[in-house]
Amino acid sequence: MAEATANNVVLTAPAEKEILTTADGTPLKVSLQRALRREKTRALLLIAPLFLFILITFLMPIFDMLYRGVDNTVMPQYMSRTVQALGEWDPTGEEIPDEPIFEELFLDLKEGAENKTIGRVGKRLNYEKSGMSSLFRKSQRRVKKIEDPPYKEALIKMDKKWGDINTWRLIHRERGKYTMSYYLAGLDMRTDEHGSIRAQDEKRQIYVKLFGRTLWMSALITVICLILAYPISYLLSTLPLRTSNILIILVLLPFWTSLLVRTTSWIALLQQHGVINDLLVWLNVVSEDGRLSMIHNKTGTIIAMVHILLPFMVLPLYSVMKTIPPSYMRAARSLGANPFLAFVRVYMPNTVPGIGAGCILVFIISIGYYITPALVGGTDGTFISNFIAYHISTSLNWGLAAALAVYLLAIVLVLYILYDKVVGINNMKLG
Repeated sequence: MAEATANNVVLTAPAEKEILTTADGTPLKVSLQRALRREKTRALLLIAPLFLFILITFLMPIFDMLYRGVDNTVMPQYMSRTVQALGEWDPTGEEIPDEPIFEELFLDLKEGAENKTIGRVGKRLNYEKSGMSSLFRKSQRRVKKIEDPPYKEALIKMDKKWGDINTWRLIHRERGKYTMSYYLAGLDMRTDEHGSIRAQDEKRQIYVKLFGRTLWMSALITVICLILAYPISYLLSTLPLRTSNILIILVLLPFWTSLLVRTTSWIALLQQHGVINDLLVWLNVVSEDGRLSMIHNKTGTIIAMVHILLPFMVLPLYSVMKTIPPSYMRAARSLGANPFLAFVRVYMPNTVPGIGAGCILVFIISIGYYITPALVGGTDGTFISNFIAYHISTSLNWGLAAALAVYLLAIVLVLYILYDKVVGINNMKLG
């Protein structure tokens, strides 16, 4: 350290830096770091149950769904010999495989018949080409009668499909552990016999139309809910507390009634000989022969789902409107604005967070709805979720169901990102 005087400079030794310690002699910095680590550990332990719950019930099913959309382990698992032998066969030619590959096929069929597993291969290939399931079931029953080679001649004699080049091209194409067939089918596309990706026949193109119908009807349901919920929410927010609480109970009343009961009630109301049509005929609004068709179609789905999802729009709007000070409108009126202009220019912009929250909530719920469209939708009022459920529970084509579910999840994420870009997710409020 240097000390300056009027005539000279005196150099002295630097003073040692004093280290602060705790009562037990531990440096204060080390003690603070330990305390911080303990706090972080305690916080992690507190959120660990929630994290595990999300991991088990949300993330793991999504990863399983992603895997099932490309899973094709049935082929290499139950036809391992044939799959390996077909690696050297050229599917672009016009000749079916030679005797060595048929011998491997025979061994796979015989082992699969004994273990009763070869039918799974037929079921898997039947998703790609009809008739494959019956081919493998037939082969499973008759392969035991084949004893001596040549196996090629014996298998073709057993069923002519084994002599069809397209059968072998299909097995060759689907021989890997992973496949893109399910995702192509979800877009109404397929791989032809020569390995080229083509559109499905027009009569079999259903999923793209279903996605479009689901998005359009969900958007329409959201708009109708917004139109109906906005004046209701405004009324609830402006009425005295005692009256608004009673009305809130009426809004929440549908939550206390079974979803199945609410949906079946609409069937009784909307059918051609139901309550609404009988009332319209009695009022001479429609004739006896001109009863309205409002069930098992798009109309029934929209009416029933608007009724069910309306509270999900009312509650976010009401919670935001309740926080808007009445002085805003009085100030606008005092500055010369008429009631309508004051409402549009001052009040409505303050309700945008509630509008955003209600719309995204109703839209995301409706896009994945299942029970109501299944009961009242008929053929033209069902959503893509109904076909996902069909493939899971009826056709047992879990791969295609997983692919459709992934597409639905991707659409929701894209719309969520667009909403964030246009409106801003930070502007969304639930109260």
